[in-house]
Amino acid sequence: MGIDDYIRVTQVGLETALYVGGPILLLGLAAGLVVSIIQAATQINDSALAFIPKIIATFIGLVIFGNFMLTKMIWFTTWLYNQIPNVAP
Repeated sequence: MGIDDYIRVTQVGLETALYVGGPILLLGLAAGLVVSIIQAATQINDSALAFIPKIIATFIGLVIFGNFMLTKMIWFTTWLYNQIPNVAP
């Protein structure tokens, strides 16, 4: 397995991590931004008010994107197992 193969495995692994984690992180970011704008506009400073919508957005994101995320992880795991014969010289 040459350096190109190691780079390819790393690249595919990072892409998979972005595909799997990205939607949930973006939903949490959007929920936090909306709540922060509302808190700034109404001058309500409650930490639970910022925390609860992020949790709800995360669970909704898991319901919506869960199938895609699981499919992507299964594909990556299968692809990685198929790369095992390339490790031996």
